[in-house]
Amino acid sequence: MTAILLVAGVGRRLGDCHALPKVLLTFDGKTLLERHIEALHANGVTDIVLTVGFDEERIRAAVADIAGVRFVSNDRFREGSMVSLAVQKAALCAGRTILLMDGDVLYGPQMIARLLAAAGENVLLVDRAIEPGDEPVKICFAGQRIVDFRKKPVHPGDWHGESVGFFRLSPAMAAALSATCDAYLAQGVTALEYEEGIRDLILAHPDRFRAEDISDLPWTEIDFETDIVRARDAILPKLAETAA
Repeated sequence: MTAILLVAGVGRRLGDCHALPKVLLTFDGKTLLERHIEALHANGVTDIVLTVGFDEERIRAAVADIAGVRFVSNDRFREGSMVSLAVQKAALCAGRTILLMDGDVLYGPQMIARLLAAAGENVLLVDRAIEPGDEPVKICFAGQRIVDFRKKPVHPGDWHGESVGFFRLSPAMAAALSATCDAYLAQGVTALEYEEGIRDLILAHPDRFRAEDISDLPWTEIDFETDIVRARDAILPKLAETAA
């Protein structure tokens, strides 16, 4: 099993409050990146490959002493995250189960455990507690069947929740995702977020995807300065409780 972490972005929406890559934000004495690696190691996942771009030397230095961490550079990191996923072609096509993960998420090891234990060939994590608006990436359902996966869905279904940004993909689906990314880039479409490639595969193969409900687990995505405050004031205490 290989975990792919996408950590190449600039984090523009944080503004001037943090000049470093988001994965180097510190929470209770540990960076997001350190927390990612600890959570993966706690669940037996030791092959970890990072897509790096913005300030990549600082990220490389931060985990230089940790065995099993590899890097793939994306020189076009200011374009859409589809590019950051496409450069992981070797990992996606290596014939291994893939954990694909956004780097800007604060969570606990239980999240990875839930993802690994979930039934199904290809798994998304969904939180039923979702804020209104266009910012959250929505997983839309008709019953328990996924019918759309977008910030602005075309097929709203019966209900929706928020995507955590963590996915477990079978070797076959990981290779198909790589091919999908390559096809977009070959057409000169580089501004898309990587979720659009996953959406294409969900719509083409709905019976091969399912979602695991993690609404009971504490987590937050870090996009804005208010997210940093919420992470430190609300999420960290809950993570401490679940670890106790």
